[in-house]
Amino acid sequence: MAERPDIDREECTGCGICVDECPQECLELDSEDIAVLARPDDCDSCATCEEACPTEAITMKEA
Repeated sequence: MAERPDIDREECTGCGICVDECPQECLELDSEDIAVLARPDDCDSCATCEEACPTEAITMKEA
């Protein structure tokens, strides 16, 4: 089973770096400026978002 980004809403600062860095454009900021996996079917489990997150709010977990 593929891994998907799990975003800790308490740790996310809404900086948008993960959104900008995602090569598949799977992430976006919600109405509260928190990153969310908006298009999970497009995610290829590359972990670029996890590596880019400055607050370590993203961890890759089994979907």
